Amino acid sequence: MQIKIIKISIISIFVFLIGVFFMGLNKDSIYDTKGLEGQKLKNIKLEHFKKDKVISDKELMNNDFTLINFWASWCGPCLLEHPFLLKLNGKSNLEIIGVNFKDKKINAIKFLSDHGNPYDELAKDNLGKNSVDFGIYGIPESILINKDLLIIKKFIGPISQDDYEYIVKIIKE
Repeated sequence: MQIKIIKISIISIFVFLIGVFFMGLNKDSIYDTKGLEGQKLKNIKLEHFKKDKVISDKELMNNDFTLINFWASWCGPCLLEHPFLLKLNGKSNLEIIGVNFKDKKINAIKFLSDHGNPYDELAKDNLGKNSVDFGIYGIPESILINKDLLIIKKFIGPISQDDYEYIVKIIKE
C-alpha cells in the first residue's frame, strides 16, 4: 500500500513539473521578435558596456535604422559575421548596437581590438536577461529596426552576404 502511495506521489510531481515546464514555454518574452516583423519594441533598456548609462528606446528613435547585434568573443559564428558588420559600419543612416552576451569584459575588448569594432554603441548582457527579453535564444542574432522602433527583420545566426545585401537595400530605400 505504501509503495502505491509513493508511486502516485512521484507521478503527480512529475506531471506537475511537466505542466510548469510547458506553461513557461508559453510565456511571451517582452520582445519575442520571431515572426513579429512590423511590431514595435517598447521599453528598451540596455546597460552600456563601459559607461554608467542605459541605452533606451528614446535614443534609438534618433536613428533611421538600428541593427541590434547579440554577440560574444567566444562565439565562432560571431567571428564569421564580423566582416559584414564592419562593412555595415559607417552607413550614414544605420546605427549598430552590439550587445555583448555573457562574456568577460577583457575578452570582448580584445576581440574588438583584434578584429575591429563595428559598433556605434556597445551594451552588455552579463546575465542573459536582455537576450531573453528580446527573444534571443542563441548567438549571434540580430534585430533590424527603424526609427519608429518597428521590427523590420530578425536575423537568426550569423549575418551572411545575403543578409548584408538585404540590410543595405532596406536602409537605402
